[in-house]
Amino acid sequence: MRPPERGRGGVPGARAPAGIGGRWARTPAWLPELPGILSADAVLATGRAIAAVQQPDGAIGWPDGHVDAWNHVECAMALSACGLREPARRAYEWLRATQRPDGSWRKRMPPGQADLTTEANHAAYCAVGIWHELLVSRDEAFAERMWPTVRAAIEFVLGLQAPRGEIIWRRRADGSPEDFALLAGSASMYTSLRCAIMLAEYLGEPQPDWELAAGQLAHAVACHPEAFADKSRFSMDWYYPVLGGPVRGEAARRRLDEGWGCYVVPGLGVRCVSDQPWVTAAETAELAITLEAVGDPARALELLDRIQLLRDPSGAYWTGWQYATGRYYPHEQSSYTSAAIVLAADALSGATTASSLFREVAADPAAVMPPADPACGCDPADQAPDGVGGLV
Repeated sequence: MRPPERGRGGVPGARAPAGIGGRWARTPAWLPELPGILSADAVLATGRAIAAVQQPDGAIGWPDGHVDAWNHVECAMALSACGLREPARRAYEWLRATQRPDGSWRKRMPPGQADLTTEANHAAYCAVGIWHELLVSRDEAFAERMWPTVRAAIEFVLGLQAPRGEIIWRRRADGSPEDFALLAGSASMYTSLRCAIMLAEYLGEPQPDWELAAGQLAHAVACHPEAFADKSRFSMDWYYPVLGGPVRGEAARRRLDEGWGCYVVPGLGVRCVSDQPWVTAAETAELAITLEAVGDPARALELLDRIQLLRDPSGAYWTGWQYATGRYYPHEQSSYTSAAIVLAADALSGATTASSLFREVAADPAAVMPPADPACGCDPADQAPDGVGGLV
């Protein structure tokens, strides 16, 4: 994705206006809208439903009361896509204020509970949110203020990268690394690294080591399934290598087609797990974003249309639908689910200047090739799998 033009730091072009004034001011016409599926007013109502559950300090949590940085950032992105700048900025300020000295975030748990682990993909996702916010608002001062947060987070993440390229899931409470990596998490972290790299370049702080790390990670995700714990019953492990960017082109289309019958329930949406009669709105919306990214908007729109069965009149969304019993499951409305719907509507409508983010983070084909002296055992002379990493 091409960064906004910056008027200094060696990048030509006039300085983009800061904040939301002038030509970058949001108007109702800028709101995501999908005729026949979601009106602009409906999308705005969903954004307001997210803002309604934001805590006084800016945190946006789960229905059970805990807050994790990944879902918090997703909600901030949705708020921004809806033009709700004040709650979005409070969400990012919470992120900046609560980052730990090592660059990570712990989950904030309800009273009486504790989780002292720190997850890599939670830390990494701040880069996606901050790049997204810069694309939407063109607020250079915001990007500069948040840059130390992104830099510290990415350094924490890369401290967990294995020689083969995958990134270990988390650090335990004692600070030691877990002993396995997750495919969906690593694919998501590729998106995060690409956004961090673009932010660094925009701010005149290039990070060549991050480029190398991103290439190794893309190669591991695209070419080394054995590097990851088997979580294949979860639909996220099916579509995230495509959504995250390492797998695109013909390889992406094959991957999606091969798993379609396992994870997609006709007329309803996407299963959270393959062995349960349960579709979830967040996974359905994320698959819609994935399909848009590989040039299949028709199926994306159909999915987003079907999952409106989980929309509440308030604009919020129920997390899932247990179709064997005909009831909401779990019986909750989750902010991250609403956020995923908003971001899917934006990706499919092209309403904001960040709407193509997930389409444009894909690796170049060379990025998924093994390095000259690979720890994964691949022959650098081999060609990458057909379509891997290629932009559509």
